Amino acid sequence: MMRVPVNDLVFDVDAAGPEEGATVLLLHGFPHSRESWTDVAPLLHRAGLRTVAPDQRGYSPGARPEAVEAYALPELGADALGLLDALGVRAAHVVGHDWGAVVGWYLAARFPQRVRSLTAVGFPHLDAYRCALRVDPEQRLHSGYLATLSAVDAADSFLADDAAGLVGWYRQSAGALSEEQIARYVRTHTRPGTLRAALKWYRAGTLQNDGEPLGPVTVPTTHIWSENDPAVGLFAAERTADHVTGEYRFVRLPGVSHWQPQQVPDRIAAEILDRADRADRADRADRT
Repeated sequence: MMRVPVNDLVFDVDAAGPEEGATVLLLHGFPHSRESWTDVAPLLHRAGLRTVAPDQRGYSPGARPEAVEAYALPELGADALGLLDALGVRAAHVVGHDWGAVVGWYLAARFPQRVRSLTAVGFPHLDAYRCALRVDPEQRLHSGYLATLSAVDAADSFLADDAAGLVGWYRQSAGALSEEQIARYVRTHTRPGTLRAALKWYRAGTLQNDGEPLGPVTVPTTHIWSENDPAVGLFAAERTADHVTGEYRFVRLPGVSHWQPQQVPDRIAAEILDRADRADRADRADRT
């Protein structure tokens, strides 16, 4: 693990794989950490790719601003771009899971020159999700957890009674996470200040805000959705295609829950490798 300064923050980052390999930026979600990619990253390394996996804003001890508005999506996107700048990476294959996918969609829509390809795991294009919240009753049911996570006292509730609420959250998808994985994430989120800061992502209102749309994504994109994901319904997943104008692949995983990188790491790695390879071949064709 290394610590990378970005503006006035410092991020904990795992960087590994062949130095000469193309960079894959791995962005985790909630309630995870950079360790979300423990089983996926080695598979990418064997294929010649270099991975950069940061603990995002709120998770790294050196990157915990106090203000809720400091966790708005443009700030999270700026962190990712600043990290690439600090590491000397002009453009990366971006992979995001859950909230990491939200950041990935933002980068691909607003800064396509920095994104060689996008693999969004679990969470759809933000404009499709916001539309689903308005018109799809199923998605409104799926999104009922947002009120809980946005509450001012959410961290206290989750951490009470030896983090019983947090452990229950991990166990709600029976069998998706091993007890070792659950213990790993509980250790992360029971460190003083971590969960309270991480929940500011929800309190900032990004998911519910019907403000300025992200707009279309032009970069080569793969969206991976699980049929048993309790957070995202089929409507939003399928409508994501309406917001991608570049090459697009929709992957539907039957029998898989919200924890895709842990539950089916081989499949997630294979999709990342396929997307990166397709993008790289297209780049080479454009140069000839």
